[in-house]
Amino acid sequence: MRDMFDTPDPRQPHSEVFLSAATPPALRLREEAWDLIVSDGPVIATAIHDGHLLRPSLQPLVALDDTARWREEDPLTSLLTQVGDVRLRVRRSRFEVDLNRPRAQAIYTSPEAAWGLEVWRAPLDETEREASLALYDRFYAMTGELIDRTVERWGCALLIDIHSYNHRRDGPDAPPAAAADNPDIELGITTLDPRRWGDTARRFANVLRRHPVRNALPDVRCNVRFPTGGHFPEWVYAHWGERVCTISPEYKKIFMDEWSGQVDIPALYALRDGLQHAVDAVRPEFLS
Repeated sequence: MRDMFDTPDPRQPHSEVFLSAATPPALRLREEAWDLIVSDGPVIATAIHDGHLLRPSLQPLVALDDTARWREEDPLTSLLTQVGDVRLRVRRSRFEVDLNRPRAQAIYTSPEAAWGLEVWRAPLDETEREASLALYDRFYAMTGELIDRTVERWGCALLIDIHSYNHRRDGPDAPPAAAADNPDIELGITTLDPRRWGDTARRFANVLRRHPVRNALPDVRCNVRFPTGGHFPEWVYAHWGERVCTISPEYKKIFMDEWSGQVDIPALYALRDGLQHAVDAVRPEFLS
């Protein structure tokens, strides 16, 4: 049997992971809540808010329709994970459990926690809450073992924690939010060691700026809209410190209409290509 760090056969399904008897327990579990592809390399790319699925027992309890939920998720960000040696896409919706928030806040219990949206028809009972939190725990156990093995193999790792954000919250016919406060690509770098990885992050950003999207060079800035980062990169930093360089790109939804759902395919692929160039530019720093 192949080790999980062998290069996977491209003919295999997206969710196929090659495992060995030495693989840690959480990585051996078959899990329908996410897709994981692992090949030999130090770059991990994640799309933890891409998912839209809810487990069957929650579907009659949710007060939002599919369109309202989808607008606040990060659809299509999993395509951008193609830049990683390790690719992780969570299939479950953030409305079931938000993996980028602390465990105590991972289930939305009020409109204030969910962009003013009333998520549930009634408060969830303890059975449903525990089921969601069990998924949260499985995710962090699996990801912890994945990062441990990557760092053991390479000495360090580059984690690309990919998200997207809305910029037309006033409605489909209203003007978009001001560009001054809404870069095309925001890089969250609050949870990397600046002494070890500051130059790496600057090179990464400069390469992104050189690759046009929709016939224009993108506005790429750091820590503008989300200056405090998210729980997932904070957890990575707390456990692995300077051994993992975490960069969290937040893509303004210039690759789609966030109200109608219409996708600008060339823009999406241009963003993917720019991200690939940025990863390639800094990859040698993680191969020593």
